[in-house]
Amino acid sequence: MKISVIDIKGKETGRQVELSDSIFGIEPNDHAIYLDVKQYLANQRQGTHKAKQRAEITGSTRKIKKQKGTGTARAGSIKSGVFRGGGRMFGPVPRDYSFKLNKGQKRLARKSVLSQKMAEGNLHVVEDFNFEAPKTKNFIDVLKSLGLDNKKSLFVLGGSNNNVYLSSRNFKGADVVTNSELNTYKILHANSVVVLEGSLEGIEENLSK
Repeated sequence: MKISVIDIKGKETGRQVELSDSIFGIEPNDHAIYLDVKQYLANQRQGTHKAKQRAEITGSTRKIKKQKGTGTARAGSIKSGVFRGGGRMFGPVPRDYSFKLNKGQKRLARKSVLSQKMAEGNLHVVEDFNFEAPKTKNFIDVLKSLGLDNKKSLFVLGGSNNNVYLSSRNFKGADVVTNSELNTYKILHANSVVVLEGSLEGIEENLSK
């Protein structure tokens, strides 16, 4: 399939680029998308939550009342979880939330969301650009020209570009990544995906392995 290339002013350049149907034109696989997003969010969790159990509470271990004849339940220690100040029963402990996901499944998920954005008309190819110096105003001007100043957007660069990245950092609605950093969650989270012309080759190379 072909798509028109626009400049940072939002105007047609008169050129078109060929996009791979196997990456930008497949039937989206919802389950693959779900698994990849689930893994991404799981990997963000630190898993350092901890609650003290009865063995870790400071307190007397004396049996606080006799075993029988009180009319209430047995109680062996004030550190029991049924008493105020006691340990927590079955409380959270540090754990690793990450899980394995096959590379093929992850590639399928990324292809699916790219195809989805393409079908919705929310994927744009922009010719490569750079700024002379990091400046938030320059990046906001680009967003306004593309009609993305009030939308969440994802810019995909062909390689590391500090001036563009630093210019976007103060703007919460936009995210800038290189083609090697592209992931399903960020594509799905954005209303519009702006792919720089120089990043297309890298995207297709990464997703066609």
